[in-house]
Amino acid sequence: MIPIALPLVSEAEADAARAAVLSGWVSQGPEVAAFEREFAALVGAPHACAVSNCTAALHLALATLEIGRGDEVITVSHSFIATANAIRYCGATPVFVDIEPETFNIDPERVATAITPRTRAILAVHQMGMPCDLSALAAVAERHGIVLIEDAACAAGSQIRIGEDWESVGRPRGAVACFSFHPRKVITTGEGGMLTTSDPALDAKFRLLRQHGMSVPDTVRHGSRQVLFEDYVMVGYNYRMTDIQAAIGRKQLERLPTLVARRSALAARYAELLGNIEGLVLPVEPDWARSNWQSYCVRLPDRVDQRQVMQNLLDQGIATRRGIMCSHREAPYANGSTRDDLRRSEHAQDHAILLPLYVQMSESDQDHVAEVLRRDLRCRP
Repeated sequence: MIPIALPLVSEAEADAARAAVLSGWVSQGPEVAAFEREFAALVGAPHACAVSNCTAALHLALATLEIGRGDEVITVSHSFIATANAIRYCGATPVFVDIEPETFNIDPERVATAITPRTRAILAVHQMGMPCDLSALAAVAERHGIVLIEDAACAAGSQIRIGEDWESVGRPRGAVACFSFHPRKVITTGEGGMLTTSDPALDAKFRLLRQHGMSVPDTVRHGSRQVLFEDYVMVGYNYRMTDIQAAIGRKQLERLPTLVARRSALAARYAELLGNIEGLVLPVEPDWARSNWQSYCVRLPDRVDQRQVMQNLLDQGIATRRGIMCSHREAPYANGSTRDDLRRSEHAQDHAILLPLYVQMSESDQDHVAEVLRRDLRCRP
């Protein structure tokens, strides 16, 4: 079986986890602090705060910015449901707008037309690691006096050109950027997330909220030569990352440039192998974006059945996934109101598939994927 994804973990990660276990400090501690410093340095962010997963990161970002009941947050339906759920956690309303068909990312023009007096934020998703148009989105946010939050769950290692300079996704162009370290992502801690920000006040509040609003962290109490009593200054959450996870993450972070380079090479090779298949639409990387190629998503010809193609590939030992889900089609959001036509999002879900891509993938396996897909599409009327 050729899997859809496969995390690259080795003895280095196993040794790091073992050292954390044997240290006697396995919850949020010195490894988490080191992981935060190293991640912030790599992406060029002044502050980074580690949490238990990216959904928690999104929730903390919205809660810290005091987005709540009666507020609207403009985002895409075309994203994993956690994006919309995090907005609902705060009692706010997600307002879905459509995507750009070439990049699968939020359309800045649709955002501008969806803004009302109740709009508090734009939650922009860097879908499948492809950077969205942050310059355009930041301009819209500034013009209307609302905040920009980046759902960068898939985008560790991606880059965007701002003016003449390239910078990493995670050096926030808005208030906050949120990352995931799930096993399907380019680097993994098993589960885990990170928030990056330029605002020290936001970072301080993230740290309070992730640990029940506790005024004195465990690490400070443990190292103190005086008895310290903590206060609980607000209602917080248990969104902590463990030191075991962070130790693994630090090793993964060392690999990130190499992982992205390999994934980029595989994506370029897919483009060569698949470029002349009639009706198949390949992903587009704008000249101002450098994707980490967390996923490789192709659009099938409209005439073919997505499920049948996926089943045929599975029968040939090739795992795929359908196009990114649309939250507005799921039960919690099915009856919600929308101010935008979401037909591009729906078309992407119904006619796109994600092909296997992981750094250990051999050229022969990639050839096999391309040939089976080519043969299947050639045979369909």
